Amino acid sequence: MSEKGRLILAINPGGTSTKLGLFRETEQLFEKNIRHLPEELGKFETTFDQHEFRKEIILNTLTEAGHDISGLTAVVGRGGAFKPLKSGTYRVNRKLVDDIREGTTLQADHPSNLGALLAFSIAEPSNLSAFIVDPVCVDEMIDEARLSGLPSLPRISLSHALNIRMVAYKAAERLEKNLDEINLVVLHLGSGISVNAMRKGRMIDTSQANDGGPFSPQRVGALPTTGLARLCLSGNYSWKDMKRMLLKEGGLFAYTGTDHVGEAVKRAEKGDKIAELALRAMVYQIIKEGGAMAAALHGDVNAIVITGGIAHNRWITDRLREGLGFIGEVIIFPGEEELEALVRGVLRVLDSVEEEKIYD
Repeated sequence: MSEKGRLILAINPGGTSTKLGLFRETEQLFEKNIRHLPEELGKFETTFDQHEFRKEIILNTLTEAGHDISGLTAVVGRGGAFKPLKSGTYRVNRKLVDDIREGTTLQADHPSNLGALLAFSIAEPSNLSAFIVDPVCVDEMIDEARLSGLPSLPRISLSHALNIRMVAYKAAERLEKNLDEINLVVLHLGSGISVNAMRKGRMIDTSQANDGGPFSPQRVGALPTTGLARLCLSGNYSWKDMKRMLLKEGGLFAYTGTDHVGEAVKRAEKGDKIAELALRAMVYQIIKEGGAMAAALHGDVNAIVITGGIAHNRWITDRLREGLGFIGEVIIFPGEEELEALVRGVLRVLDSVEEEKIYD
């Protein structure tokens, strides 16, 4: 390690933005949230096609801020919805790059898929190492959790694994334990909500924000099965219509017309009964799912960990603390520190705290 410490560039591509962070060890030196206009991204047919566009903007942004990538130790990108992988830090190799480009192993067309490509294409010309950390597709579910009740529709593991494991490490530090010594129920509360059972560092089950669990600001969560089937077969909706309804315009938005929890809370506090009921129902479903994951851990739970953007809202967290506190200590880490999580994952490998994972 140099006297000043290792310099790491972290890249987190999202649906309408690309977040950058430049870190000296764990100290953040520079951060930029680059917004992309709908008309800019609308030019591209797929998310993959945005790669060169986003890469150029990243390099230009760094140059304008006076940062030279030649001094980097590594580049790390958010991992996407690839084939099922174990948790950990993976070096981006040619096999992963080729699989993303071919699209044969992708479980979803998601902006996070670009993280590995962006890290690799920026690192390779300078002979730097490129990594991904705890990708969306982390799959450590126990076998029992995979059966849905219909063999043709197995339950799959897609979650906010990066932030979930980040706060799990933080919770372990607070409890003065190693992560592999404790059991946690972790609630990630964002536009999508995933509730996870973590047994000694392994995510044995997740509610999968797109396909089950509680409804969220935008997503419907678990629905009455036969009613959903009738809706799909009614002839009134295309797949595009259904996808928008289920993942973008469901949940809190469907009941209140807003997906902003803070706005819904303001309405409720001013006497809006519909907003209040929708919020209470969302909290109720989160509590139920948290209890289910505690049961999956046989009641042996060291702490309930609450994270994500909604964890900033006391109206929500106070009620979750009240509803889940009987299970164990409730620890709250508001927000999504995904850039820091990416960097810490790389440092764990560089410092030989964890072994680097191989994508094959």
